Amino acid sequence: MASDESRLSHPDPSRRQFLKLGSTLLPFSAVASSALLSTAQAEAPAKNQQKTRAKIVIIGSGLGGLAAANRLHRELDGAKITIIDRKQEHNYQPGYTLVATGVWPKDKVRDRNRDFIPSGVEWVQEMAIEFEPEQNRVRTESGKTIEYDYMIVALGLQLNYGAIEGMDVKAIGDNGLGSVYYSPDAAEATWKAMDQFRQKGGQAIMTLPNTFLKCAGAPLKMTFMLDSRLREAGSRQASKIDFYSALKNIFSVKVINDEVLKRWRGLDIPVNFEHQLTAIDIAARKASFSLPNGQIEQREYDFIHVVPPMSAPDVIRQSVLASTEGVMAKGGWLEVDKKTLQHKRFPNIFGLGDINGTPRGKTAATIKKSAPIVVQNLLDVMAGKSPSLEFDGYTSCPLLLREGAALLIEFDGDGNLTPSLPMIEPLQDSWMAWLMKYRLLKPAYLSVLKGRV
Repeated sequence: MASDESRLSHPDPSRRQFLKLGSTLLPFSAVASSALLSTAQAEAPAKNQQKTRAKIVIIGSGLGGLAAANRLHRELDGAKITIIDRKQEHNYQPGYTLVATGVWPKDKVRDRNRDFIPSGVEWVQEMAIEFEPEQNRVRTESGKTIEYDYMIVALGLQLNYGAIEGMDVKAIGDNGLGSVYYSPDAAEATWKAMDQFRQKGGQAIMTLPNTFLKCAGAPLKMTFMLDSRLREAGSRQASKIDFYSALKNIFSVKVINDEVLKRWRGLDIPVNFEHQLTAIDIAARKASFSLPNGQIEQREYDFIHVVPPMSAPDVIRQSVLASTEGVMAKGGWLEVDKKTLQHKRFPNIFGLGDINGTPRGKTAATIKKSAPIVVQNLLDVMAGKSPSLEFDGYTSCPLLLREGAALLIEFDGDGNLTPSLPMIEPLQDSWMAWLMKYRLLKPAYLSVLKGRV
């Protein structure tokens, strides 16, 4: 771990300033107003709870699974709600980029799952290994069979580091190897590698695969923040940053893509398009990229940020729940209607979060917006009605530029910008957007997790 001295100072407004800012934001932004709710606030009892003896299974105990469990527990009287997931630690993944760039210690992104599971909800501490939706049952790794009437799949996604020959997640932090996605420890180790690199500079390589991503803005944030850390250390002129994208762009929303590319030109960060990272020699610090014509290019580096290809977890990808056609079939994403988030072939199943085969929206902000929709639509189906709510594909990304400045990017499933704060221009540097990332969004996340917003 980097020493305390190597962590740079960061804005830390007083409580009075914080509350003043909050009162300004409250009328305008769902995200900001969520953050202003006290995490110690007592949960009000639900009014007119729906009585039922239904068995509801939730697969996954990340933000989506726990948000749904807490909401259903509040809304239903008599239901048997079961969470299936062996994960004990709950990680605040939106904070990984702050850890990996020296802003936060890793302890700020670590909690315990047991602290967020409501009393009365059964927790099966195993992984689901087989789905039998025709029989309404799930099998776990110990051989246990769990039956359900309704199911919410909130299993997240799979980081396919193994698709990169030579990649070893245990080596993150050594020999200039960074990767923010894997875990809090990996994020901390990435900062260690970045901190060592910025002391003298050199050749940096930043990567982007050709799959759907969890937090697609993270590779861009890491690039901006690396440039900033080098400038702070006085080693930017002794350094070269090259970005390698396996796609023909770096972000799926064109206006954001164009804005970032413009900024990178000003920062002297060239982009190599259609270069897929396929192999890495960690000891020799060499990366291999595949090009569309089949050629392989090798590049030496002093620091590299590896973003692995991502897909649905194998247990979904290899099941009948996966998408069978179109762009979502390649990654095996859960086959849901993009508006109702109901499974297209099994109407008693809903998807929530990263697992969904939807065009965009693999972020915590997406779950904040879609968790209430999924729960209400499930309640509708339980009552014998059609789903009443539609999801617009909303997602949000506070795109870090440097310490004290960010872009607050909000957009819908069609790629249209949907700014919610009149005082923040989406394409302008904003200290307020930085403050939201640094101070406001973790409390907001916890409120979503507990089903309060």
